[in-house]
Amino acid sequence: MKKLVIIIRCLLFSLGAAGFSGFILPFLKRRILNIGNLAGLIVCTVILLYSLFLPRIHKFFRLFWEKTTGKIILSIFSIGIIASIVLTVIMSVFMVKAACTKPTENATVIVLGCKVYGDRPSIMLMERLDAAITYLNENTESVCIVSGGQGKDETMSEAECMYLYLTNHGISSDRIYKEDKSTSTRQNLAFSYEIIKKNGLNDNIAIVTNEFHEYRAGKIAEDLGLEYGAVPGATTLWLFPTYYTRELFAILYEWIV
Repeated sequence: MKKLVIIIRCLLFSLGAAGFSGFILPFLKRRILNIGNLAGLIVCTVILLYSLFLPRIHKFFRLFWEKTTGKIILSIFSIGIIASIVLTVIMSVFMVKAACTKPTENATVIVLGCKVYGDRPSIMLMERLDAAITYLNENTESVCIVSGGQGKDETMSEAECMYLYLTNHGISSDRIYKEDKSTSTRQNLAFSYEIIKKNGLNDNIAIVTNEFHEYRAGKIAEDLGLEYGAVPGATTLWLFPTYYTRELFAILYEWIV
């Protein structure tokens, strides 16, 4: 029994340490700190502490369980953990399914904006743009809408930065429309839809964003009455845990609101 406990503690410690490293890395490398890696760091810290003090914690739980109030609190806590795990699995399945939804040929490409630094796209925006380039080269009759406004700490709009990147990588400017007013995913798609209607473009769209973001973007497209497919950009590994976790909260917010 003692060996089993030691094995469990070692596994939990390894899991917590690996997770903590994964969530702290974006902050150490790029000072990225958001609800995604904050939540991840908190959960991983709890797992680490649990692995280190497991016998004492179990002893406390046994004593607490003997009280009626303790039974109620621990039961609610356990239900909360189980519900969180089930929700995470459900949302993850939806994410994977959405990212695998293939667009039609020669769909109107909508590239959703992301952070820019000067005239350079961020890593995740570059991943989206590279995915868009691949699709546009394979579908020569497609046109592209680059969608994203200018943040307070940005020197140009995300749309302009994306336009420059695409044209510098061989995409003709005649195939690119700029939407430079949006500040959210919903506005990205709503304002891009106005461009589609105004210019008589194909209303079958290909949403270009990171894979974890395709589900939420797709639900917004459905609300607007658009038929869509996904052209996902592959998120670099050291950023994925943080932004995947942040997206879980964003999806939950969309479901509730």
